[in-house]
Order: sequence, then structure tokens, then C-alpha cells
Amino acid sequence: MSRIGKLPISVPAGVEVIIENQTIQVTGKLGTLTRKFSPQIQVTQEGSQLLVVPLGDAKESKAMWGLTRALLNNMVKGVSEGFSKTLEIIGVGYRAAVDGRILKLNLGYSHPVDFNLPDGVEATVDKNTVLVLKGIDVERLGQTCAEIRAYRLPEPYKGKGISYLGEKILRKVGKKK
Repeated sequence: MSRIGKLPISVPAGVEVIIENQTIQVTGKLGTLTRKFSPQIQVTQEGSQLLVVPLGDAKESKAMWGLTRALLNNMVKGVSEGFSKTLEIIGVGYRAAVDGRILKLNLGYSHPVDFNLPDGVEATVDKNTVLVLKGIDVERLGQTCAEIRAYRLPEPYKGKGISYLGEKILRKVGKKK
């Protein structure tokens, strides 16, 4: 039994779920998300709850059970509340600015880095060094944060780079004389 898979998903007021075959569309006040799920899983709606049930006893269907429930829960939460991630830029002269759909990053390279924000992801910059990304699709939001962070990963000696807010960077001791 999947501990996560057997939990029901509560659908808040204002969120509409449309189930057609294995394609599920979730619409809320922030937008619409659509996803096609595995044919080994059945999703049913009972009142204001969604139930996820595996079809059969195969290993693959049991593996998809909890995953399907987690993805569906993220869709419902995304269209009703939205997701947010905060990145912190640490380093002398390192800063960020938003110009329309382009994120301009100065990260110590000889040129500024221009990052095109994907559809569904919004960015705001506070104090030139705190970058707040918001969106309804948690996967797209996480991938965008990972791509931005990859331009300058935090280094262990001075801690310079782009890190998630509150992320613990393992620091090393420098060279001793």
C-alpha cells in the first residue's frame, strides 16, 4: 500500500477538475493545468475529493500510484494558491534585474547573462540580490530555478553564487600559512 497514494486530495472551492480518459485538467483562479497520466492508474472525483486507485497488482501500477497522487495534488495546489521559490545572489557586484520577460544577471562574468523566463513563471527582484520566482506549475518553477542557479553555483570557500534562500552551504577552510 502506498502511504501517499491512498490519501484523498481535497479540491478547494473555486477549483474545477475535468477528467477525460487519462487526461486531467485542473482550472482555478490562477490558471489551468493539464496532464496525461498513466493508464495503470484510475482517478475518480467524489464530491470535493479526488481519489487515486491503481488498476491491477503490477509493480508499475503501484509505483505510479503515489507519483500520480503527488502530481495531481501539486496541480490542485498550484491553480488555487500557486508556488514560490526564492533565490539569493551572494557576491560582490553580483546582482539581478527583470526587464519584461528577460532576467538580467551580473554574476562576475565579462558579460551580463540574459535568461528568458518561460511561460507561467514570473520573477521579481528585491534589493538587487533576492530573486523571487512564482508560478502555478511546480515542475516548471523548480526547473527554472535550477537553470538560473546553474549559471553560478555557490562555491564552498567564500559562499559566492546563487543559492536558495535558507540553503546551507557547506563551507571549507581556505589555505593556511
